[in-house]
Amino acid sequence: MLRLERVCCGYGRMQILHDVDLHLDEGEIVALVGANGAGKTTTLRAVCGQLRPGSGTITFDGASTLGRRPDELVRDGLVHVPEDRALFGTLTVEENLRMGAWTRTSAETEESMREVFELFPILAERRHQVAQTFSGGQQQMLAIARALMARPRLLMLDEPSTGLSPKLTWTMLDAVKRIRDTGVAVLLVEQNAKQALGIADRAYVMESGATVLHGTGAELAGSAEVRKAYLGL
Repeated sequence: MLRLERVCCGYGRMQILHDVDLHLDEGEIVALVGANGAGKTTTLRAVCGQLRPGSGTITFDGASTLGRRPDELVRDGLVHVPEDRALFGTLTVEENLRMGAWTRTSAETEESMREVFELFPILAERRHQVAQTFSGGQQQMLAIARALMARPRLLMLDEPSTGLSPKLTWTMLDAVKRIRDTGVAVLLVEQNAKQALGIADRAYVMESGATVLHGTGAELAGSAEVRKAYLGL
């Protein structure tokens, strides 16, 4: 579904990514883990069209994403939830969700609304509440739900547990597994590497802008070398 080959990318003259290689298949969770500054967020931004790689290739469903706008990729089913959530704070839950469904028909929007309310019941209870009055965990649920309104086939999540308690973190990651179980592929960047590897089908370790190791989540979580050298566990 998604493939990156020898991707190099950065901001202006500052190159962050160096020969990043990874792939993701339909219906799986792939985690990107590594220290702060390793290039995980930059990788997601390159995939979703916010940054243009200087070299290398990125393909989604066999077609190149290079030069394509983020909104075009959303229409094709590639949706990104950034770390800052980017909610419309003065809009209600329902209004935020409908903003996420801008690519869908009215019937699809209503169906998606029912699905996200089933996944996150608290959003149904507070559908008329203004987003900026939510707690951090509730805002993260809303950000993910809004992304799901676009009916993605690939959902990219950047640090979904940021600022959340351990209990809410597990709730969020359980929701990610449930999303995967519906057939949506998930590319997950998560600060809590141990928990990310615990739910990932496969994972990549990033270091200094490159993918240096990959394997199943269980393989990497069980490696003493990985835990010590790359994950700080």
